[in-house]
Amino acid sequence: MKFMQRLALVALLTVVPVLRAWDYEGHRIVNQLALAALPSDFPGFVNEPETAERIAFLSGEPDRWRNNSDLPIKHYNALDHYLDLEQLEWAGLDPQRVSDLRYVFVVDFATGRAAHADKFPAINAARNKDRTREWPGLLPWAITEYYGKLKSAFSYLKTYETAGGTPEEIANAQANIVYLMGVMGHYVGDGAQPLHTSVHHNGWEGENPHEYTKWRGIHAWIDGGFIGQAGITTESLRTRVSAAVPLNVSPRVDGRDPVFVATMDYIAEQNALVEPLYALDKARAFKIDGANDTAQGRVFIENQLVKGGEMLAAIWITAWRNTTVDKYLTDQLAKRAAAQPDSN
Repeated sequence: MKFMQRLALVALLTVVPVLRAWDYEGHRIVNQLALAALPSDFPGFVNEPETAERIAFLSGEPDRWRNNSDLPIKHYNALDHYLDLEQLEWAGLDPQRVSDLRYVFVVDFATGRAAHADKFPAINAARNKDRTREWPGLLPWAITEYYGKLKSAFSYLKTYETAGGTPEEIANAQANIVYLMGVMGHYVGDGAQPLHTSVHHNGWEGENPHEYTKWRGIHAWIDGGFIGQAGITTESLRTRVSAAVPLNVSPRVDGRDPVFVATMDYIAEQNALVEPLYALDKARAFKIDGANDTAQGRVFIENQLVKGGEMLAAIWITAWRNTTVDKYLTDQLAKRAAAQPDSN
């Protein structure tokens, strides 16, 4: 890597908190690829140029929240960006069986951590002012909760459109959908970055028989440095995105939310790529300095961005196709109409 490139990366690392996934440009790519994967019968307002740009812009919103130094928002927001999957097993929890309810899981994990405290590294209090290091992250819960919010928004949009909503109400409902789609995309994009699914997020931790890098800058380089230097763009990936396929939302025997289960499966699939990512790094496949073959590294990163876009589109279309009319709102609109004077 040239000196100026190294200098730019050092500057990046000094001003950008750790555990951002993809940086803004990568997140934009994921949201834009998701839009490209939607079917032609998906509500057309999302693809109007200004709206599509807002969905792309909102992909960076949760990282903007992280720039706030207030500890309550840092504590709340930081945990939604990742899941260190290995920590669940350390706590005696099966990732394929954990509760889909955020706070039930929190209690289960805290209990398991206390019972298996010897498996967890000591926490440096000086680096834990936001009190996040006691937890493994809550990424799949955040994604599933945004799915529920989006499904609700589609529900009241449908109700306003069919049961007497005003043009202003319909426009506001559409604006809410755009916001939820855009912000949700950030978290689904986080899940596509393997280092957001593992304790090895900032260099290899613990036993290291293959001598993978312990460089804390690897996360930032994968997130954005490599994407920028390799010239990876939405346009270069658009034709590789498959048409969106809805998730299977059939009721499960165990009662857990099927979208949550699909999201956990998605995160587990990316976690399986953590060691291959480090192996590519060891082979210098992410070193853009003219002396190395970076083709495999480029393909790896491109594949992850495409996976993120396809998963995001699948969640969007699942929320839209499984919405129903809001009965309570329908009744309220009927009462409002009945109370209005007869225009005749």
